[in-house]
Amino acid sequence: MAVEVGDRAPNVRLINADRKPVGLADFFGKPTVLAFFPGAFTGVCTREMCALRDGMAAFNALDAQIIGISVDSPFAQKGFADANGLNFTLLSDYNREAVRAFDVQDPNFAGGTLPGVAMRSVFVLDATGVVRYKWVAPTQATEPDYAALEAAVRAAT
Repeated sequence: MAVEVGDRAPNVRLINADRKPVGLADFFGKPTVLAFFPGAFTGVCTREMCALRDGMAAFNALDAQIIGISVDSPFAQKGFADANGLNFTLLSDYNREAVRAFDVQDPNFAGGTLPGVAMRSVFVLDATGVVRYKWVAPTQATEPDYAALEAAVRAAT
């Protein structure tokens, strides 16, 4: 069942860059942007994560945090973060628990040859972990509306 606006985000377990398990609830306490992306080092994902990096000052001013989530290994994510100077947390959903819990698993990625990656999607959580904004890309090549995302974070504070 999909996570919708008004639902509390599930406390899924993910792996951080230090290969340590963390629960999503560990990040509750401030507004949070969950940015699901299909894969590290791909063109659109790199543009999206770099756009979030470049807009980080606006999110910091709102006392908000960004968490990037993909099914890539924590090793790939660390390399991706380092290569692009990402200034926010990336979490590995290697076991696909989060993409299933949020119902954003793409069964047809790359023409069905790489099923199970995250659909490009964004959820904004308030400080208590309640979803206040949800956006799922109509295609994997579509980036979010960054101004709308910032407005959603502002409304969640």
